[in-house]
Amino acid sequence: MTTEQDAPMRKIAVVANLTSSLINFRYDLLRELSMRAEVIACGPERHAPSEEALREIGVKFVHFPLARTGMNPIADLKTLRSLRQIFADFAPDTVFAYTMKPIIYGCLAARLAGVPQKYAMCTGLGYVFNAQNTSLKRRAVRALSANMYRLSLQGVDELLVYNTVDEQEFKDRRMVGQGTRLSVVPGSGVNLDKYAPSDPPDGPPVFLMISRLLKEKGVFDYVEAARLLKRDYPQARFQLLGPMDANPDSVGQKEIDQWEREGVIEYLGETDDVRPYLRNCSVFVLPSAYREGIPRTILEAMSTGRAVVTTNAPGCADPVIEAETGFVVPMRDPQSLSQAMARFLRSPELLPQMGQASRSRAEAVFDVRRINTILLRKMGLLRPDQQLYSSSE
Repeated sequence: MTTEQDAPMRKIAVVANLTSSLINFRYDLLRELSMRAEVIACGPERHAPSEEALREIGVKFVHFPLARTGMNPIADLKTLRSLRQIFADFAPDTVFAYTMKPIIYGCLAARLAGVPQKYAMCTGLGYVFNAQNTSLKRRAVRALSANMYRLSLQGVDELLVYNTVDEQEFKDRRMVGQGTRLSVVPGSGVNLDKYAPSDPPDGPPVFLMISRLLKEKGVFDYVEAARLLKRDYPQARFQLLGPMDANPDSVGQKEIDQWEREGVIEYLGETDDVRPYLRNCSVFVLPSAYREGIPRTILEAMSTGRAVVTTNAPGCADPVIEAETGFVVPMRDPQSLSQAMARFLRSPELLPQMGQASRSRAEAVFDVRRINTILLRKMGLLRPDQQLYSSSE
């Protein structure tokens, strides 16, 4: 008679669209998976620090080709073939793919390779599904993307999304078949120990925006709000942290130089570790008009104990309790953004008050151990009565 101890170890393949994201966003999950199964992590580029971190937790890295942007049939076919071969060689019991192209080609490859269990996690439908994008080209890309989702999600056990707006979009566009469960999970979670709470710094309030420097992320709205506030509150500081992007809508060095000469913005460059910058700020600001899932930076700021000002863009407002952990303003509205930020300048006692409420909400809802408990239960790696956090928390 075969016992649980005699049963062969499960084999799981995780597919990412960016190798570094395996560590930045899925490290805790991969570590938990590797304690219960043989795990490979598939990424599209070689990245020595990420590969070393994966080895340390017993996860093997496997490279596959992927063009992250655009739709090139030849390149995408190469991706599909490569993933199918990886799955044929490894013979996983489960494939877990996240973000658009890994979902599409990872789930298709898994079906072709006969993988028994398939899970997809949509971390945000992104710019292409923004209702404001009404150009003929965008509508065509949106229709093609919906068809690709519809094709790839056939036979998938479950699709996980981060917010109810994306959930409804998948339903309205009929991108999920009847045999596929559709569930909402509260983001990728945040490591509460790594992003430990701290008191806001003394002195004039410091506002911080962390983002890729794209127009759709609200960079220009943030700068304009800072410009408006500087007139009445010259002591306030407005910091911007994040990389420039090859995207045509990206902010360039010329704009940054102009903002710094004007004395409106302090540009902090880019970093692999945002924690020191979060500790040194008073309020976190993300005025995005992009279709987010649930922005990781908001969760990290909340865990650090910072109030948040963000927009009503899908996903951004979900973590925030209005007037308790921060404020939510309309998209593309620098005036409303500046008014929300001014409340902290007029009433600095809100900084520790809302910061503590943010940390409490992060602990109650967005603890990465809670999220991973949900995921492991879905994959059958934890019993319903098991959890990755103590019942006293």
